[in-house]
Amino acid sequence: MKPAAAAAATTNVWMAGDSTMANPHTGCPVGWATEFDGQFHSNIVVNNLAVAGRSIQTWLYEGGVTANKNSAGECALNSTTLSVNWQKVLDGMRAGEYLFIQFGINDGDSACPKHVGGARYQQLMTMMAQAAQARGAFPVLVTPVAAIACSGSTATLNRGFYPETFAAGTATGAPVIDLRTLSVDYYNSLHLCPNNGDYTAGPVGQFFCNDHTHFEAYGARRIMRLVTGALRTQNIPLAGSLL
Repeated sequence: MKPAAAAAATTNVWMAGDSTMANPHTGCPVGWATEFDGQFHSNIVVNNLAVAGRSIQTWLYEGGVTANKNSAGECALNSTTLSVNWQKVLDGMRAGEYLFIQFGINDGDSACPKHVGGARYQQLMTMMAQAAQARGAFPVLVTPVAAIACSGSTATLNRGFYPETFAAGTATGAPVIDLRTLSVDYYNSLHLCPNNGDYTAGPVGQFFCNDHTHFEAYGARRIMRLVTGALRTQNIPLAGSLL
């Protein structure tokens, strides 16, 4: 096949998110999107633009979100210049490609610049999905992956921006992968609860970094498989390119 024809056959998958998705800079944490590319045939190219520590707003407007709240209780912007990563998506995304969006870990911070309220979160996620659709691409919205939190021997649901993610899906017709529920159900299947809060040993230590949120490579791979499994069970067309 000629190089030009091969390039035309390539489909990009764009990933926007935080540290629970991001490529690692050290051994831990490892984001679940790190090995996403290896799950697909060679015509799929994954561009993992997730960045640790970002809310949906600080990812979109890197450096433009201030430490002060406005009258609506949202972090005020001193610039609406788009981040390099979001501009890269907007410039590169073509019809038939995919945009995965998962935030909500840092957005619950009460302080700026990370803080994002529910209405603002929904607005920004909807805007991102609509930007993809305007280019003929397909947004896939993902609820925040759960931390490990136990009530006795049961892992419990946690993380916010759950209804807002589904509302953005309803507003745009985009599919929503409920990674919050999928991850908690998986933690229960592995019997990760109860635990004594020691994230350095045993099954919990194998899965998580030395905290309750971030993943070792082992855990990241298993969370990633929850996402690829959801592509299949929800009949999202990208599933047809999985190995």
